[in-house]
Amino acid sequence: MSLRANYFKLGLFVIGAIVAGLVVLVVIGSGRWFQPKLTIETYFNESVQGLDIGSKLKYRGVVIGDVTQIGFSYNKYQLDRPMTQRARYVLVEAQIQPKLLGSRAATGDLTEPASAKVEVEKGLRIRIAPQGITGTSYLEIDYVDPAPPLLPIDWTPDNVYIPSAPSTVTQVVAAASDILDTLRKLDLEGTLANLNRLLVTANSRIEAVDAGKISAGTTRVLTKLETKLDQLPMDKIGNDTAALIAELRTATQRLSAVLDDPAWKKLPGDADAAVVQFRKLVEDPNFTKSLAHLQSTLARLDRVMGGGETDLKRTLDNLRQITDNLRELTENAKQYPSQLILGAPPPPVKGSQP
Repeated sequence: MSLRANYFKLGLFVIGAIVAGLVVLVVIGSGRWFQPKLTIETYFNESVQGLDIGSKLKYRGVVIGDVTQIGFSYNKYQLDRPMTQRARYVLVEAQIQPKLLGSRAATGDLTEPASAKVEVEKGLRIRIAPQGITGTSYLEIDYVDPAPPLLPIDWTPDNVYIPSAPSTVTQVVAAASDILDTLRKLDLEGTLANLNRLLVTANSRIEAVDAGKISAGTTRVLTKLETKLDQLPMDKIGNDTAALIAELRTATQRLSAVLDDPAWKKLPGDADAAVVQFRKLVEDPNFTKSLAHLQSTLARLDRVMGGGETDLKRTLDNLRQITDNLRELTENAKQYPSQLILGAPPPPVKGSQP
C-alpha cells in the first residue's frame, strides 16, 4: 500500500512538473505568439532564387518580419481565366511585426491599404537583396527614388500590397546583357580590317616622305631666319623700347598727379551736390508754378501774335510805301535841289513865248 502511494505521488509530481513547464512556456512565449502581425504581399516578375520561407524582411538593415509564403500569383488570383491569360508573377507574402517597425514612425502606417497606397506613391518598394556570398537572399523594404513603374495587375490583393522593385542582381545582369548585345552587334572584324588598312596606308605615306628634303628645307628656313634676326637693328629697337617705356612712365605719373589733384577728388562730391540741388529745385512747388505761368504766358503771346497778324502786315506795307516815297524824294532832291527849297516853278503866262 505504501508503494502504491509513492507511485501516485510520483505521478502527480511529474504531471505537475509538466503542467508547470507548459505554463512557463506559455508565459514566456506569449509576448511573441500573441503579438499582432501584419501580412503584406508583393509580386516579382523575375527569379526569386535564394529566397525561402523564413527569410528575413528588413527595413534599412533592421529585421521587421519574415517571409511566410512563396508561390505564383495565378494560383491565387485570376483563377477564372485560361492559363495563357494569367499573369505569371511570383507571389511572396511576409508578416511584419508593427512593434519592430515602429508603426507610423518608420515607413508610415501600413495597417490599411489606403495609407499603404500613400506610402507607395512616395516610393515605398520591396526588392530582393543578396546576403553575402552564400547564395541566400532576403527581402528589403525601403523608399526608392526615382520610383520604378508598377507591375500591371487587374485584381484586388487580399493583403496590404507593396509593389516590388528590380533587384540589384537583376539590374546588373540586365546591364551586362545590354553590353553583350551591343558588342554582338558591332562589326569587330570589319573594324579590325579597316584599322589594318589605315595602318598600312599610314606606313606607305610615311615611307614616301623624303625626310632628307624636309630636313634640308628646314635648315634653309632656319638659316634665313637667323640671317634676318642678325640684320635687325637690335640697338635701335632697344632704344625705342626704352623711350616708349619712359613715355609710358611719364604718362602714368601725369595721370597719377591728375588723379591726386584735390579738385579732381572734389569733383564727385560737387556732382553729388549739384544733383541734390537739382533734385530740390525740381521738387520745389514754386518750380512747378513757374513752369505753369511760363506756359500760360507763351500761350497768351501766341494768341496776341496770331490775332495781330493782319495789322502787322498792313503796317509793314505802309512802311514799305513810305520808304519808296522817301527814295523818290531823295532822287528828286539830287536832281533838282532848288525844287526842294523853292518848290515847283510857276506856271507859264498865257501868250508868252518861252
